[in-house]
Amino acid sequence: MSEPFITLKNVRKVYGRGRTAHLAVSDVTMEVAEGELVSLVGPSGCGKSTVLKILAGLHGHESGIVQIGNSTTRFDPGRDVGMIFQQALLLKWRTVLDNVLLPAEIIGLPRRASRERARDLLAMVGLAGYEDKYPQQLSGGMQQRCAIARALVHDPKLILADEPFGALDAITREQMQLELQRIWRQSRKTIVFVTHDIGEAIFLGTHCAVLTARPARMAEFFPIELPQPRAFDVKTTDAFAQYARRVYARLGFFGGH
Repeated sequence: MSEPFITLKNVRKVYGRGRTAHLAVSDVTMEVAEGELVSLVGPSGCGKSTVLKILAGLHGHESGIVQIGNSTTRFDPGRDVGMIFQQALLLKWRTVLDNVLLPAEIIGLPRRASRERARDLLAMVGLAGYEDKYPQQLSGGMQQRCAIARALVHDPKLILADEPFGALDAITREQMQLELQRIWRQSRKTIVFVTHDIGEAIFLGTHCAVLTARPARMAEFFPIELPQPRAFDVKTTDAFAQYARRVYARLGFFGGH
């Protein structure tokens, strides 16, 4: 493995103080190379989003090491993070194009170049021709495509996705898995993708990080060596089932691998 882009070592996070203190993350360790897509999977409420917020620089941590960037790739949390949430969180009074442009405006990037990049990204996510539409004119899946383009518009080095397909119906969710895989392969961004869906974690990830119930502890971090690009028929293979069994076992559903 090349020099890590993300290093977490024995990271621990406590919310509150004194009698109100509670341990959210007890011990998380992983190394992520640049350009990988890491699936972070675990039970609801286990601390997955807390780990994401630590990576985003939104939360501190009590102990352990958090390092993003390396000797060849510097990292600025205010500039180099793109976020995708469970809800698209588009501003209803802004057009699709203007929603995508929002991070570029906040950072103060040149407007003409940003508009060109935003249009290119909308084409990449399948929304060419929708630039002047408003969010309420889009389906849920189309809104999430817009949110992905927004996360990419300022050319961040790291994309953090917090259960971005959790609010979608099952069929749209699977279509969006294919879309995200295509966009990741085209953009080659480093992505940390939070989900509680084990099949989704295996289908999308180059690596899978399995967190235990709160307080989150890294039960296992392993590569997913399935062929790329992945089509849905990979979900019917023995190899896919073995990875799923590995995650279920780490989550305590049954013993062994």
